Amino acid sequence: MKIPALDIEPVRSHDWLASFEHHFTLGSTNARAREAAGHNPPLPLLVVADGQTAGRGRGANRWWTGRGSLVMSLLFDPATLGIAADQRTGVSLAAAVAVVDAVGPLLDGVVPQGELGLHWPNDVFVSQRKLAGALVETLFDGRLILGLGVNTNNTAADAPPELRRRAVTLRDLTEKTHDPTQFLIRLLAHLRECLEQLGHDPDLLGERFARLCLQRGRVVTVQQGTETTTGRCHDVAHDGALLLDTPHGRRAFYSGALVHE
Repeated sequence: MKIPALDIEPVRSHDWLASFEHHFTLGSTNARAREAAGHNPPLPLLVVADGQTAGRGRGANRWWTGRGSLVMSLLFDPATLGIAADQRTGVSLAAAVAVVDAVGPLLDGVVPQGELGLHWPNDVFVSQRKLAGALVETLFDGRLILGLGVNTNNTAADAPPELRRRAVTLRDLTEKTHDPTQFLIRLLAHLRECLEQLGHDPDLLGERFARLCLQRGRVVTVQQGTETTTGRCHDVAHDGALLLDTPHGRRAFYSGALVHE
């Protein structure tokens, strides 16, 4: 199946972006955005790569980048979007909502209702398999790097064996490829809208966190360092916290990793 190429110029001229870089291959788009930040480029800066060899997930995890997937990093100043320091924990979830909004129309009639949503703290899942992930890094001056990987025109058949059952792609779900330029432009529009909403109307965006939470009602275990906590997920709070009903009462988690479901 032929994979369409990204058309650079419509992205470069996008009215939200002040700077744009496209690379055929990078170690990591987040690493390149961090390097570029040292030169104080006009913001927002978007870095896109057709492939990356050292993509990072949360903690020590690696992000698999198959041929045809979308990998990008956005360097921006959250203050220009009204995002306060105490709201930055919601940036990855806001990005996940943007991905849901971008892929939703493409999966209409393909995926049963309720199977596309947020997998706290920073992923998008479809039918219990990972479609997209976000990684947010904070620079010393308060600027943020938002890395996004979306399995678009790649196929899980090319993933490492240990990931094939856990990964899913738009191409696999719809049995066709999608225009990467149109998809990226649509994603940027939703991303801008969600980040602005995080800054100016966080409660409204928070309602979507709760509605899209795929873990609601399930027993999950959160790991923070060497500590683990197990409880039944109530939902995701408006400020992005995962709410667990534990034997010792309801607890809110703003960071951590889900190690068991």
